Amino acid sequence: MKKIYTGIFLFLLSMSLGLAQEKKSAAVKKADAYFARLEFIKAAKAYQSALSKGQNSDYVYRKLGDTYYNLFDPKNAVKYYEKIINKTDDPEVYYRYAQMLKAQGKYQESEPWMKKFVTMRPADHRAMAYRANPGYLVKILDKTRKKFVVTEEPSLNTTYADYGAQMAGPDKIYFISHRIKSKKHNWDGQPFGDIFEADYTGDVASAIEQIPGDVNSKYHEGPFSLSPDGKTIYFTRNNYDKKYGSDSTGISRLKIYKATWNGKKWVNVEELPFNGDNFDTAYPAVTPDGKRMYFSSDRPGTFGQSDIWYVEINDDGTFSEPYHLGPEINTEGREDYPFFIDNTLYFSSDGWMGLGGRDVFASKWVDGKFSRARNLGVPVNSGYDDITFAYYPDQKKGFVASNRDASQYGDFNIYKVQAVKPVFDVLINAVVLDDKTGKPIPNAAVVLTDNAGNPMGTKTTNADGEVDFLIEGGKDVVLEARANDYENNKATVKGTYDEGVDVEIRLKPIEKIITTEQLNIRPIYFDFDKWNIRRDAAFELDNVVEAMKKHPELKIHVVSHTDCRGSVAYNQKLSEKRAKSTVQYIISKGIDASRLTWEGRGETDPKVKCSPCGSCTKEQHQENRRSDFIIVKENQDSSAQPDEQ
Repeated sequence: MKKIYTGIFLFLLSMSLGLAQEKKSAAVKKADAYFARLEFIKAAKAYQSALSKGQNSDYVYRKLGDTYYNLFDPKNAVKYYEKIINKTDDPEVYYRYAQMLKAQGKYQESEPWMKKFVTMRPADHRAMAYRANPGYLVKILDKTRKKFVVTEEPSLNTTYADYGAQMAGPDKIYFISHRIKSKKHNWDGQPFGDIFEADYTGDVASAIEQIPGDVNSKYHEGPFSLSPDGKTIYFTRNNYDKKYGSDSTGISRLKIYKATWNGKKWVNVEELPFNGDNFDTAYPAVTPDGKRMYFSSDRPGTFGQSDIWYVEINDDGTFSEPYHLGPEINTEGREDYPFFIDNTLYFSSDGWMGLGGRDVFASKWVDGKFSRARNLGVPVNSGYDDITFAYYPDQKKGFVASNRDASQYGDFNIYKVQAVKPVFDVLINAVVLDDKTGKPIPNAAVVLTDNAGNPMGTKTTNADGEVDFLIEGGKDVVLEARANDYENNKATVKGTYDEGVDVEIRLKPIEKIITTEQLNIRPIYFDFDKWNIRRDAAFELDNVVEAMKKHPELKIHVVSHTDCRGSVAYNQKLSEKRAKSTVQYIISKGIDASRLTWEGRGETDPKVKCSPCGSCTKEQHQENRRSDFIIVKENQDSSAQPDEQ
């Protein structure tokens, strides 16, 4: 069903046609006039009429492609772009053609045209984003990483455009709908929009009506934002204040207005001072502290068709000059519909890498700057236009609007979103390598812990020495890799909000000079949940002492283990106690501490695998509760010194 009234909200980029042009007929000139006034429904009919009269020039095909692109009709846009795609040298046509192919799910077909665009415009922010994310489609479409569940909100939607839903109180919702006005816009044939309110309990809307007061006019009112105290509403409207205003081309530009709540209705409508008659200023988003307003505009200084800007809101209610958010957020495409909460800016864009139309992106405000924008992926995003995302972290739910199920131009639906994973998760890709040869080490245990050493997970490397962990963004973590015949090694990963981090952990091989069998050194064993040296273990340790006295060049590395009973964290600490007691016994017999190193491996390296844990016998559990001895070269670095403990 619904496909939003993107009409007035869409900003156009004036582009060189890059095609040989014929002398224009009266029919084509008429179509061009409609196009220039953003009357795309009429423009499409007029260009089609010109074609029916035999005026099938490349210029008309290009303009039809652009017309359907602006109406977000991927099928027809591709149809007409295809007629000129091999004749034009305009990189913007390549980009739009690729976008419309992706919108239809034709991802492989879109790639050559994206690459051609990137080659021709290497400095374009969209090209740089493409080069920086070569596997972006796989990430966006990966349903295993989906962050939200998305369902349509039938209690809010009609056969007209409905979008821009936001909570206006614990049980109140505001949204935009085109369901009432009889006057239709020439952009896409949709009626003009108004701001509505509804009771909203149990995720069901009721008592839907226009918000009371002076906000809604006979023209268009669009996306809005409420002040933190709920007493001021900032909203988008056509250039209308008692009379209809337009720019030099006859287009009524978008402006931001505000109104105040008098306890019963919205009154005292005022235009904000940073609007302009010759550019759009729209879609306000006030921060939760009420000190800043983000908005979308194509004012001078904008990179592309529309960018995200902001103003500071002073204590006296005045505003600073507008500031541009820069390349961390904005591209040569369209960035609009901002929403800010929990130090996160959500916005829609067709300039960052997405699925074809406008996708929803998020960027975290950290240390005075925004992190790299990331795509929220499916199912929030589709191949169509996905806009007006609003999210409430304390409730783990929100709204998005999309024309993915549109039945007519300008038709958008409101969808509920429910969070199932953190928005800013980080995929850590770790590879464990032999420090000497550089070759991957398979079957290495990699333990993920927080900064305090609390275990967060353990995985085993694959044949390529690789392992990955998905963690919440912004958290410092530590990766420790362990493998037989190698020293342990750690890598610290600083908190980030990037989508992925690559980590390399190199392990130094332990070079043996003589085998434990040759020296008659055998493992020692421990009682359940104990780390004291038993009588039988003391006998074996005396053999170790004698061997070390006989071979003064020897260094021994002690590795202690537990059975699988008990928690991972507890068993790790227990194994370390066993390793320490083993080493301390040897030292007590006159062996210098510098010749001994130790480590505890918890339950990660059993002699007998018990799966499940209760499947092992008492004897098998006993075999796992042990200290092993590895003989190393005298100059081998130690992983833990006994005299430091």
